[in-house]
Amino acid sequence: MSKEDSLNENTSNIDEDFSFERSVSKLLANLAERVQSINGQLVYRCELDKLFETLVLLKNTETLNFSQLTDLTAVDYPDRLKRFELVYQLLSIENNKRVRIICSIDDGQIVPSVTSIYKSAEWPEREVWDMYGLFFSDHPDLRRLLTDYGFEGHPLRKDFPLTGYVEVRYDDIEKRVAYQPVQLTQEYRDFDFLSPWEGDQELVYSSLNRIGEVKIGSNEGGDT
Repeated sequence: MSKEDSLNENTSNIDEDFSFERSVSKLLANLAERVQSINGQLVYRCELDKLFETLVLLKNTETLNFSQLTDLTAVDYPDRLKRFELVYQLLSIENNKRVRIICSIDDGQIVPSVTSIYKSAEWPEREVWDMYGLFFSDHPDLRRLLTDYGFEGHPLRKDFPLTGYVEVRYDDIEKRVAYQPVQLTQEYRDFDFLSPWEGDQELVYSSLNRIGEVKIGSNEGGDT
């Protein structure tokens, strides 16, 4: 391919990209506001009451055909008036284009599930509920996804304590998972060899006794 042909092809691609972006912006003119375009990925913001309609149009418009929801996540901004951002990543395989829809919501605001539009949203919505506490209405099975039953709080919220509220371990005596309050030694590190976290206690005692038997100045256990 000559340099001129390559230049013409690049120009054609730019024209196609511009035409595609213009088509998306025209379609969403009354629903969402374009923010920017990064490496061919369009970014739009929309209000919560326009979210469902926006996604339906992007998927069902034949010339766009954003048929896949590749990801759905959230971001916590505690200092903002609308604390959370929901981020929807869409892919058009036919056009090899991506679009990102961002929706800002208040804490406690109910979000419509988009599982009726994109079946792949089912588990990501469960994850967002589990990690951030954002509730999705009309979800077919809105249970926690990553944390345990009875878990307190939502770990990816910025106000969730770094240490959590309880620690979980397997109790070998009771043969079950045991919960206990988090115990963190302050000021200095304290290695508690009697803790159930430290494994075989008989092995610990044996090691400590062995250390106590070695006399100072002795060559046992290595040169001094």
